[in-house]
Amino acid sequence: METDKDAVEALARSNFELLAAAARPFSAMGRLLDGTGAMLMLADSKGVLIQAIGDKKTIYDGMDIHLGVGGKWTEDVVGTNGIGTALWTGEPVFVHAAEHFCAGIKAWTCAGAPIRDPFDGKVMGVVDLSGHPDIFRPHNIALVAAAAREIERALADSQNEERMRLLEAFIASVGSYHSTDAVMIIDRHGRAIYSNNIPIADSKQFGDTIRQEALSCRLPELTNSGFLDRVAGSIPQDMQSCNVCPLELDGAVRGAALVFAKAKGGRAAEIGRESRTQRLKDESALIVGESEALLAAIDIACRVSEAEGVTSLLIEGETGVGKELFARLIHAGSRKSSNNPFIALNCGAVTKELFGSELFGHVSGAFTGASRDGKPGVFELANGGILSLDEIGEMPLDIQPFLLRVLEERVVYRLGDSRSRPVDVRVVASTNRDLKEEVAAGRFRRDLFYRISTVSIHVPPLRERGSDSLLLIEHFNRKLAHRKGTAPLRFSNDALDSLLAYRWPGNVRELRNLVERLHLLSSNGFVDLKDLPSDMVERTRDHIDVLSATDALPRAEVPVLSFEEAERQAIRNALAAEHGNLSKVARRLGVSRPTLYRKLEQFGIKRGFM
Repeated sequence: METDKDAVEALARSNFELLAAAARPFSAMGRLLDGTGAMLMLADSKGVLIQAIGDKKTIYDGMDIHLGVGGKWTEDVVGTNGIGTALWTGEPVFVHAAEHFCAGIKAWTCAGAPIRDPFDGKVMGVVDLSGHPDIFRPHNIALVAAAAREIERALADSQNEERMRLLEAFIASVGSYHSTDAVMIIDRHGRAIYSNNIPIADSKQFGDTIRQEALSCRLPELTNSGFLDRVAGSIPQDMQSCNVCPLELDGAVRGAALVFAKAKGGRAAEIGRESRTQRLKDESALIVGESEALLAAIDIACRVSEAEGVTSLLIEGETGVGKELFARLIHAGSRKSSNNPFIALNCGAVTKELFGSELFGHVSGAFTGASRDGKPGVFELANGGILSLDEIGEMPLDIQPFLLRVLEERVVYRLGDSRSRPVDVRVVASTNRDLKEEVAAGRFRRDLFYRISTVSIHVPPLRERGSDSLLLIEHFNRKLAHRKGTAPLRFSNDALDSLLAYRWPGNVRELRNLVERLHLLSSNGFVDLKDLPSDMVERTRDHIDVLSATDALPRAEVPVLSFEEAERQAIRNALAAEHGNLSKVARRLGVSRPTLYRKLEQFGIKRGFM
């Protein structure tokens, strides 16, 4: 495909952020692909190729099928392919030879992996490795997935750095701003990176409107008034009196600050309460389950989120139970930080040598390999919001006193710097360890433990949540089906019995991965016992047999003495009439399957008694 020079330059300008993040991994991999028969490509969110490197002959051959810069490879244009299918599903894919939809590309093999925007998680591009079928290797999909993750890390670093620079530009340029003013700071893409005291009922919708208006004003258009005009035009009529202040970085407009009149009276506080309530509802809906243990943990998190004096707390639970969801729930309900940053750091993924820099930042020349311009730490990035320290039990012992000092004094010192930087951060620590045992063993400081555990939330493991596993199976089943555009899987009664009896050592993460595996491997949309992993079936078979044998014992006729007994008998009668088919039982009783599962557990009814 012929693509003129102006069109290529326009593509590069509109995707400069993605191209810059991909520069390092593409440069390293490109040198290794020459002569391999493979090419590495980068596509934007619209499926348009914006870069192609690798084997020169393969790149030349790709031009015959429009597999070059400027070519569009969405599923609606060319059907199943590595780029378009990865965009559509949001998951890494491998499409080999005849699996392609179009005849012209059946002589190619490709593996694609989506790149997600660290800001909002939306798919913003795809990394794809393509070539003739002889390059087929099962690990190709791992290669592109690793490249996509490296690009996402580079994007996160650049976005965090630009956010800090925009905040500094705002402080330097808007001298008359007061803490009681309402302000929203947006970046060059119209994304709200900071907001405070916004006196409207739906600030999220307002931010989305601004972003939509700004989408067509990427660089270089940001150097003129087009961006600011669009931002000003998106402001609601009753708020036209606000000031739109351009924020310049390196001589170009890279964002804007919207400063509104001071929020006075009780209406702003009332709206704030309404907004927090809605956010709490939205975040709570992401935590699927109805067991008493889970609901108790959610209740504590909601109450703590609104408490003014709690600056740090501890979330305890096994790996895979969803501790980060609880951290986000606390963030959503916070009076101070609900519109401000949520920054997460996995302490188990940071080397001992880099811990201090990641937490507190560093200045230029602080150590070998330090960023030339310096770098803020996560405390600065989370200023005004929530800092989630995941797996805090992995933090090196010699770093813990410095963390304690920051929690006590509310200031940070970048490595190599004597200047203090005040921070207003609520720290939500989480761990899968028993920190009391860690303290007793000398692996965790006692004073830090008491400082972060003023309030503790225990997230129960899935095996202690009763029939929540079935609710979660239904949730992930429908979610994956919607994402792939297919019908939800149907499960046999035996399969559901086995899943309900399983102990789930990997908790919710293991369950989600299982449902995803079943979606990938199911050939007819039906899941039976034979489709489940053999080790899972073995672990649950004896348990199910014991319960079935117990329920199979003769039972005396129980008189109906209460509504509960009547409900129990109605379920038994329906089970008998439908020969144990739970789908038909649920329809006969007029309830959903999850409700029926919950009632079966509540009343101790097993289909084995039939």
